[in-house]
Amino acid sequence: MRKSFEVGAETRDDQGKGASRRLRRTGKVPAILYGGQGEPSNITLDQLKLLNVIEDEKFYSSIITLKLDGKDQQAIVKDIQLHPAKHQVLHVDLQRVLADQAIRIHLPIHFLNESTCPGVKTQGGLVSHLRTDVEISCLPKDLPEALEVDMAGMSLNDTVYLKDIKLPSGVTIPELSTGREIPVVSIHAPRAEEPEAVAEAAATAAVPTAGDAKKAADAKAGDAKAGDAKGADAKAGKK
Repeated sequence: MRKSFEVGAETRDDQGKGASRRLRRTGKVPAILYGGQGEPSNITLDQLKLLNVIEDEKFYSSIITLKLDGKDQQAIVKDIQLHPAKHQVLHVDLQRVLADQAIRIHLPIHFLNESTCPGVKTQGGLVSHLRTDVEISCLPKDLPEALEVDMAGMSLNDTVYLKDIKLPSGVTIPELSTGREIPVVSIHAPRAEEPEAVAEAAATAAVPTAGDAKKAADAKAGDAKAGDAKGADAKAGKK
C-alpha cells in the first residue's frame, strides 16, 4: 500500500539570508514551491515534522500533500539542503503537481533475489550496485513507489543495464534517449590478494624496530671501545 505524506506549510513574505536565519531560529524551514500553472511561492515548513519524514526513502519518491494556508496542494520534493554538521534542514525545493502534467522524479531501485541468484549462491560471485536510483517521467497517476530489478537468473559476469529494467505502464526513463549502455548491477568474481599487499607485508617486516636499532647502536659502541683499547696497547708497546 502506498504511503501518503502530509506536510503543513505557510506562505511567507520575508526573503533573503537574514530572514531565513530568523525562521530557522524559530523552528521553521524556508522553502520554495514552483512549477505548475502558478508563480514561485516562498513558504515555510515545520522543522521537527520535516525531520520525522526525511528519513523515509519513500518521501523523496512520493507525491506529498502540502497543507498550505488551509488548502491542499500536491507537490514533489526536488531538493533538500541539510546542515553539514547539525541535524537540521536548511531549505527545501518543491514542485507543484498537476494531474495532467508529467513529472520527473528520482525513484529508488530495489534488487530482488540478490543473495539467492546462481552468480552469488553457487558461483561465489560478488554483487556491484552501479546505480541505486534513476529519474523517471510519468503522469502523477502512474507514479510507482520504486523500480525493481529481479536478479534471480543472474550468473557470474552477468550485467543488467538500465534498458533491461521493466517499466510500469506510462513510465519512461529519459536517460535512455542518450542511447548509451548504462550498467545498473553486475556480478563479478572475488579478486585475488593483490601483489601490493604481499609487498607491503615484506616491507613492514624489513622495517627495523626500536629494539633492533638499540642493538645496532650497542654493537657500534662496542666496536669503537675495542678499537680504542687496541690503540692504547700499541702506544704502550712503543714506549
